[in-house]
Amino acid sequence: MEDAMTPPATYPDVATLRQWRHDFHRHPEIAFEERRTSAQIIEILRAHELEVTTGLGGGTGVVATLSGNRPGPTIGLRADIDALPIEETNTFEHRSTIAGRMHACGHDGHTTMLLGAACALARAPDFAGRVHFIFQPAEESEGGGRVMVEEGLFERFPMEAVYGLHNWPGLPVGEAAVHDGPVMAAFDVFTLTLTGRGCHAAMPHLGSDTILAACQLATQLQGVISRETPAHQSAVLSITQFHAGDAFNVLPASVELRGTVRCFDPVLKARLEKRLNEAIQALAQFHGLEVEFDYQARYPATVNSPEHAAHCARVLEEMPAISRVHRDLPPSMGSEDFAFMLEHCPGAYIWLGNGDSAALHNPAYDFNDAIAPLGVAYWQALVRGLLTTADT
Repeated sequence: MEDAMTPPATYPDVATLRQWRHDFHRHPEIAFEERRTSAQIIEILRAHELEVTTGLGGGTGVVATLSGNRPGPTIGLRADIDALPIEETNTFEHRSTIAGRMHACGHDGHTTMLLGAACALARAPDFAGRVHFIFQPAEESEGGGRVMVEEGLFERFPMEAVYGLHNWPGLPVGEAAVHDGPVMAAFDVFTLTLTGRGCHAAMPHLGSDTILAACQLATQLQGVISRETPAHQSAVLSITQFHAGDAFNVLPASVELRGTVRCFDPVLKARLEKRLNEAIQALAQFHGLEVEFDYQARYPATVNSPEHAAHCARVLEEMPAISRVHRDLPPSMGSEDFAFMLEHCPGAYIWLGNGDSAALHNPAYDFNDAIAPLGVAYWQALVRGLLTTADT
């Protein structure tokens, strides 16, 4: 039986959506390796006679184009298609068949929902304008969105606006969230190596205690957030890896730390990078250590255009299957490379409730099949709601 929140049966039906999604889940592929996933997407789109362009975004990205039955503006709808390098712990029948790979973020569901909408709209293109359905690879840390933009996505497929969505664990099925500005944080990463003189652990005065220095640094850097960042501005600095030594009785000559910095404001982002570097250099000088510091800006913040966010909210509020549209949820410190698309084209990115599921990037996570018809219905309603006039 369908979930109570599921819209009336439409095309593709619930069983078909579930079949597609479970197939993607069984065969997860990570960044820029989504060859089977891409092939399945292409096969379904071509079976519904959409105009398909392949080989994008490093080779595995796909864009399908559909024209309505009347002239009008053009919009883009985007889904991410890659999986994560995580070992799945679920035991259900559609669990991953590839060791160390799983769809732990719901991109299998995002792909299914956009495919469903493309196929449904192809059957009834009763709108004015054109839609580009963007199936983007490598969202997870590798910047497939950036690659597609750099390859000329918006030059090859001009559009007035672009839209995306993500399932959201903890938000009930039938609820959605729309932000008027920042949705997801900017994402930077760093690798730091401190090098000194290794020595016997019983005689630390003969060497340089790189582990002591690294521990002090890990604590000190939090002050850059808690004591130097204005309380009204969100920022997170997390050290996520600590590599040093391989013997009980040796103080290692070097230690490597890796971590991430996240915030929303670009001015604050630049300042945090500067202060992080200054703190590292000062501590290294105090301990007499050499420093190698590699800081990389990965993703900008994902920021909605208020006008386009309002379009999304209005469409959701008019859907019978959506019981509540949140307009005041705090943005997430997680990151999204849809940000690169929003830097080049206005649009909006929403959250669609996944219910009481495991968290994203958890080995026990699974996309909720009950929300696939909601996503398909939302994409169709957004297209028909926007492509009735020249106002996108």
